[in-house]
Amino acid sequence: MKTEEPIEIIINSDYTGERIDSAIAVSMEEVSRSYVQKLIDSGKVELNGAVCGTKSHKVSADDVIRLYLPEPEQIDAAPENIPIKVVFEDDDLLIVNKSRGMVVHPAPGNESGTLVNAVLYYCKGNLSTISGKIRPGIVHRLDKDTSGLIMVAKTDAAHRLLGSQLAEREVKRAYNAIVYNNFSEEEGVVDAPIGRDQKNRLRQAVTDINSRNAVTRYKVLERFGKFTHIEARLETGRTHQIRVHMAYIKHPLVGDKLYGPKKTAFGEESQVLHARLLGFVHPKTGEYMEFESELPEEFKILLTRLRKG
Repeated sequence: MKTEEPIEIIINSDYTGERIDSAIAVSMEEVSRSYVQKLIDSGKVELNGAVCGTKSHKVSADDVIRLYLPEPEQIDAAPENIPIKVVFEDDDLLIVNKSRGMVVHPAPGNESGTLVNAVLYYCKGNLSTISGKIRPGIVHRLDKDTSGLIMVAKTDAAHRLLGSQLAEREVKRAYNAIVYNNFSEEEGVVDAPIGRDQKNRLRQAVTDINSRNAVTRYKVLERFGKFTHIEARLETGRTHQIRVHMAYIKHPLVGDKLYGPKKTAFGEESQVLHARLLGFVHPKTGEYMEFESELPEEFKILLTRLRKG
């Protein structure tokens, strides 16, 4: 008898023929495929009302998957000697240039190898405690496959003040992305509320149901016919905000299998999205600080390819 509250996923037609473990892993994003396979092996995955016992089962459009996730075990984030690129550091905070593929904090199925594990080691445990034991120092987050600049607070006082700036929309955040399709305009704004997708509780969507306001400004940097290099600036910080908003206006991010085409244009395994610029007022000195990160190599390679046509 299952007592956990299930998470429901309704398969999009783009995923017809995909293995069930792969389809679930894409939807869950920050949970590993091996963790999904363990859920299937333990009978915690149902397909159309029946327990699914085959990891390689091929799903079809409108299949209903229910996941019965076990109660989360107590996770203790442990320091790990993982190389990270520190852009700035003082007694109050550090700015890290996160690489694509690195999860920000531990979660079931991803208990180690995260940014938190790395900064715990780097800072010898001297991080703010406001976000709890598995997210020490984390003021805001980036998706696993989004690269770029992220703030980490060393003290509770710094954390509170940085968090307040985020809440008041005083932090400057600019992202670079490559999206599908051309734009008729040079710049624009998406002002549309974001909440959980009612058909897939692991996704976000533009919706009026249990949603929060979300605003993204964008401008065209380069046009490549069927693709466009854009800058997106966040006024709010909702989960997957840029990815959801750009998909909503029919410009999903290249490589984003969760919100865009399953078959990516250039064989990308994840969204082409980089947190390039971060500006804020220092929590102790009151000085405005701004940092900029160079586009990662894989982003530049794709731009070069597009420029060559």
